[in-house]
Amino acid sequence: MNPSELFRATAIALLVIFVSANPLRAQDAVIPGASDDTSVVITLDEAIQISLIENLALKNVKLDLENAQALVREGWAELFPQVDLNSSYTRNVKSPNPFAGSEAGSFFESFGFIDWLAFNEQARTDSDAGTDPISVEEFFFRQARGYQNAGINRDLGDNPFSVPNVYSAGLSISQKLFDGRLIFGAVGASKWLQPFNESAITREEQVLVQNVKSAWYASLLAEEQVRVSEQSVVRARRTHEEVSRQVEQGTAPKFQRLSAEVELSNLETALVQARVNADAVVDNLRLLLGIPTEKSIQLRGNLESDLNDRFLTISKEDAAFTALNRRPDLEQAQIGIKLEEIQLQVAKSEYLPNLDAFANFNWLGNVPDNRQVISSVDGDPFSFTSSNRTYFDDSYWDRGVSVGFRLSWNIFNGLASHRRIQQRRIAVQKAENDVEFLNRSIRLEVEQALRNVRAAHTRMTGQQKNVDTAELNFEYAEARLKEGIATPLEVREASSQLDQTRLNYLQAVHDFLIAQTAYETSTGVSVEALNSTNR
Repeated sequence: MNPSELFRATAIALLVIFVSANPLRAQDAVIPGASDDTSVVITLDEAIQISLIENLALKNVKLDLENAQALVREGWAELFPQVDLNSSYTRNVKSPNPFAGSEAGSFFESFGFIDWLAFNEQARTDSDAGTDPISVEEFFFRQARGYQNAGINRDLGDNPFSVPNVYSAGLSISQKLFDGRLIFGAVGASKWLQPFNESAITREEQVLVQNVKSAWYASLLAEEQVRVSEQSVVRARRTHEEVSRQVEQGTAPKFQRLSAEVELSNLETALVQARVNADAVVDNLRLLLGIPTEKSIQLRGNLESDLNDRFLTISKEDAAFTALNRRPDLEQAQIGIKLEEIQLQVAKSEYLPNLDAFANFNWLGNVPDNRQVISSVDGDPFSFTSSNRTYFDDSYWDRGVSVGFRLSWNIFNGLASHRRIQQRRIAVQKAENDVEFLNRSIRLEVEQALRNVRAAHTRMTGQQKNVDTAELNFEYAEARLKEGIATPLEVREASSQLDQTRLNYLQAVHDFLIAQTAYETSTGVSVEALNSTNR
């Protein structure tokens, strides 16, 4: 793994979402003593903890984190000794004569004549031998008869230029002594890798918490909308009963009762649809939390219980200061500059030499099929004896050892290294620009989030007053209907106004909570701090 792959491993870590160290599991949120077919009752804090552990997408991202860590460890492996073992076996079925077509073959054929000349020379100089020089024909004849008497067949010998069985085994050990790319790359990047990943993980955790809280508030809003529809149906039934009583008494026409029946039927239909919508929103929350689809959940809490006005008095300057000191993605971008500078050092290190140490251990075996050994008896050139060597005789096997250093230094590569250095310098400048842009974006994001919080709080306060007015208006209309002063149409209008006002108020509460959550995320509030506000 080269340094580029190491930094790709760092890029992979950007996608990782932090998994909380809290050992809470999804089943921990179930009511004690409840069976498997009961609903899971959870609070907002429990929903956040469950999502950090049981969300299936997070589990896959956790595997991506492990894979990135494995890639980093793979890069460190180049700093350790490299050991390679090689072995082979070759069977030479038919080997060619390497001297075919040349005059060298006659040179080896003359070896027999050398033996004849040596015999005759000894016969002339050694008077004690009692022998006379003989002809070459007689020499070869007597030598062949000696082989025959000893039972030796000279025609079964192997090709003198090839061995049928060749074994080879080698152990090679190498150790990098100096490599600038590894020194500046793997070693340098490892210093910043952990804080870089931790910053990315923390930011993704904050975004996940925001998504969970948004889904949670949407589910609570849907449940509140169902309750508003239920209350509307209850009021419509009371109106229908009152109109029916007046029709029976003859004080109201029948068409008013028919109109009340139509109104009640429409509201009951709207209630069914509201319940369907609420179930769909809760299903989305369950999917985000990683809770199985066959397990239903119930939310413990309500929209108004999470209202908090602690952000209303914060100034833009204080909010921006908090965000610039807390936002982990800004810290990550600043570390990104360091990593790009390391990449620049890696590119510059291409001008440096590389030095390796190595040691090689080799074993070689050349084993013939005919392992017969022929020797003369008492120095008689015409009397022979033979013996067979074993397969693993030391004369067939040998070993070798070599150690040394290997220096490589690229002198010229067409200015490729120079161009890569230019690219890395540009990358450093871009990383610095990204930090400045993110700094400005954070200021703008915090300012907008703070405005949204204050605007949503103003709308919520105004809608709360409208709810009180609409409730009082409906009470007056209902009382006037009982006295026969008001018409059912006026009551239905007052009821519709009350429903719409309550829905507007709930929507305003929801929007305020969403704006509050967005502000928390924009300022980089830690998950632990977010959880503490929900307890």
